[in-house]
Amino acid sequence: MSWVAFLRAPRRLVVRTAPPARRWLPALFPLALPAALLAWELLVHAARIPVYLVPPPSRILSVLWEERGLYLQATRVTMGEALVGLALGMGIALGLAVITTFYPPLERAVMPLVLLLKAIPLVAIAPILTLWFGFGPIPKVLMTALLTFYPALVSWMTGLRAVDPAALELMRAWNASGWEIFRHLRWPSAWPYTFTVLKTAIPLAFIGAVVAEWTGASGGLGRAMWLAQTNLDMPRLFAAAVILAALSLVGYALASWGERRVIHWRS
Repeated sequence: MSWVAFLRAPRRLVVRTAPPARRWLPALFPLALPAALLAWELLVHAARIPVYLVPPPSRILSVLWEERGLYLQATRVTMGEALVGLALGMGIALGLAVITTFYPPLERAVMPLVLLLKAIPLVAIAPILTLWFGFGPIPKVLMTALLTFYPALVSWMTGLRAVDPAALELMRAWNASGWEIFRHLRWPSAWPYTFTVLKTAIPLAFIGAVVAEWTGASGGLGRAMWLAQTNLDMPRLFAAAVILAALSLVGYALASWGERRVIHWRS
């Protein structure tokens, strides 16, 4: 048997059946959010909490509907910045992870610089980027790329090295080249880490774009939140926060769906 046939040989999956007592629990999960919103609404009205402190969910939904055009435009701006920054950060991280896999000594030179960059608070970097590149989308894209770069790099470096030692020794015994080892062993082993990166980096991408928009922007959810905060307009602030949370949840759900579709062989 060649090493290619060995790697592609089917594996026996062990299917575990959930205990009967736990089978009905997933049916209750969709009720958690409506129950929490109802409790929030009742608590705000019962305690007579001012709107400028904590608005009720009904007021937040009303603002979202009445100003849907404004929030839709802001969402498009923030989503574009976040997605471009995410692609840039993950692309650089993947390229660097692959290079350090082929040339391991390079890691000792790269990682101190990466850790130094990670140690600098991004809230301190955002004003500098705005000063250098103005109030356009470039500072937001760079901020998002910086925020998503480190977790993507660490995860991919771990995934490309998390290979089966027996399979690696077999491929070396068959005189497989470095590219063949990467293509048939290292890259497949990194696929689960790729989706872990996505599930972690997508929420960070939106956070990075919003933080950059707070330091100076002409549009976006961060700009809307900054204006609402300066005017003590909590319903509008919470409305933008709800959209930001929804975008993160949708991104996480899409990454999970892609993981189930692509990594179908995982038990």
